[in-house]
Amino acid sequence: MLYFLISFVSFVILSKSFTSRPLSAGESGTKLVSTGFWGNLLTLLVSRLRKGNTAFSFSQFSLGMPLKKKSLVSKVENGEEEGKVSLLDLPDLPLECILEHLSPAELCGVATVCTSLRDRCRSDYLWEKHMKRKWGKVIGDAADRQWEWHVASRNREKIFNQQNQKGIFAFLHGFRPFRWIISISENDRQSRSLLPEDSIMARYLSLESGKLWFPAQVYNRENGHAGFMLSCYDAQLCYDSRTDTFQARYSPHGRLTTEENIKWDRLRVPPIDSSPHVLHISDCLDDLRPGDHIEIQWRRNREFPYGWWYGVIGHLEPCQGHGNHCHCHNNETVILEFTQYSADSRWRQAMISRKHHREQGNEIDGFYGGIRKLHSKEEIARWKNLWPTKTVE
Repeated sequence: MLYFLISFVSFVILSKSFTSRPLSAGESGTKLVSTGFWGNLLTLLVSRLRKGNTAFSFSQFSLGMPLKKKSLVSKVENGEEEGKVSLLDLPDLPLECILEHLSPAELCGVATVCTSLRDRCRSDYLWEKHMKRKWGKVIGDAADRQWEWHVASRNREKIFNQQNQKGIFAFLHGFRPFRWIISISENDRQSRSLLPEDSIMARYLSLESGKLWFPAQVYNRENGHAGFMLSCYDAQLCYDSRTDTFQARYSPHGRLTTEENIKWDRLRVPPIDSSPHVLHISDCLDDLRPGDHIEIQWRRNREFPYGWWYGVIGHLEPCQGHGNHCHCHNNETVILEFTQYSADSRWRQAMISRKHHREQGNEIDGFYGGIRKLHSKEEIARWKNLWPTKTVE
C-alpha cells in the first residue's frame, strides 16, 4: 500500500509541474530540475522501501548532510544510489501522506531518525487514528478519566522530583568536588527528549506495553464460569501484546479475582457511565413488551457490585402469547426470562413491578436492579454469540 501511495504522490507532484503556467526561457531550467528532483527522489524512495522494512528504509536517508538539488538529480539520473538523500526534502503534504500510512511500530522507528521526524511522528493527529482503530471499542469515558488522573499524577511526581533535585544541587553547588556531578546531570536532563505524558502516542504505547490498566467490562467472566453465563462485569484490564489478550482484575469480595487470556470479543465499553455499585434508574419500563431484549443489573448481596445480565421479556402465565390477543404490556407485572437456564431452574424467571421497580430481591435469590432495553441489533447479536453450548442448571 505504501508503494502505491508514494507512486500516487509522485504523480500528483509531476502533474502539478506540467499543468502550471507557461514557463519563460529563464525559468524552464529551474522548473525541470525541480520536477526531476522530486520525481527521481520519490522513485528512489520507493526503491529503497521495497528493499527492506519501512522503518529501516527510512533510516537509510541522511538527515544531517543535505545535498544540493542539482548534485542530487545528477546522482539519481546516473543511477548512483549510494548518495544519501534527505527525506526531509519532501514537501509537507507528501511526507504527511506517507506517515499517515505507517503502522505504530513503523512510526516509532521513523521517530528515532532525527529531531524533525521525531516531532512529526509523535503528533496527536497521526496517533489518534491508531487509537480509534485498535482501542476505540474498549476505551470509554471511565478509561479517559483514569488516563487523565494518571497523567496528572505523573506530572505531580515529576515536579516533586525536580524540586528535590534542585535542593540537592543547590546544597552541593558550593563544593568544588561535586560540580562535575551537577554538570553531568544537567546536561543529561537537557539532552533527553521525553515523550509528553499527555500525548496520544504516550497513551497508546502505555496500553500496548501493558503498563496502563484501564476500566472496561468483561462478558462471561472467569473463563465462562457457569455462575456468570450471559453476564457482563466491570473489571480493570491490561493488555498482553505477546498473546493479543487481556488480564482482568475483578472487584474483590474477600478475595481478589483475576483472569487471564481474555480475547477482544469478550470486552466492551460500559454502556452506563456510572459506578457498578450504583443503581441504574430505568427509563424503559412502560415500553417493555414480550420478546424485547434487555439487560438487567443483578448482584448477590448489597455489598457486591452489579453485573449486567442478558434476558428477554416473557409472557404472563394466563397469556397465550398470540399476537393481538396478548395484553401483557398493559399489566403492572413484568416477566423477565433468562433462557440460558433450564425450565425448572429458580434462575429461569423473575418478576418485577412496572410502576414501582427500584431494587428488589433477597439474600437468597440476589437483588435485581435497573433495566436497559436493547435496541441495537449488534448488541443483541453479541449476546447470542456468547450463548452457552448447553443449558445451565
